[in-house]
Amino acid sequence: MRADARAAAVTLLNGYKTAHTGSLRQVYGARPKSIAAPSAFVDSIDEEIAYTPAGQQRTPEVNIRLVRGTFGTEDVADANDELVDGFIEHVIDNKHAAGPSTLILVTSVRDEDGWVPEWIPDSLPYYSTLVTLSGEGLFGGVT
Repeated sequence: MRADARAAAVTLLNGYKTAHTGSLRQVYGARPKSIAAPSAFVDSIDEEIAYTPAGQQRTPEVNIRLVRGTFGTEDVADANDELVDGFIEHVIDNKHAAGPSTLILVTSVRDEDGWVPEWIPDSLPYYSTLVTLSGEGLFGGVT
């Protein structure tokens, strides 16, 4: 199920990259070794698990990091807003990217100006946004 969530997120990111030439230089299914902004990657996957009489309900939440640049200037913020708005619209238009019985929803968006990837030594601070996607339906199916 987690692999399906990651694959659906990467499908959405690659679809957005293809549809909007120049919008993203990099798309990764996990945290990259280096960042060449603008880029996007699956930063983490959280999962809510509920137990019901029908069985176990797993609902993954995929946290996608959109990285626009290394400066917190108005130009970078404006370009980041355009990237985030465009990606959200792309998700809405492709809400069944994980399959016809699954609905992918954007559940939160959080800007992080000055975000520093802790796994990259001597990294610069980036202007980035964390977009959380959640699956409803068979994607978060009962097992």
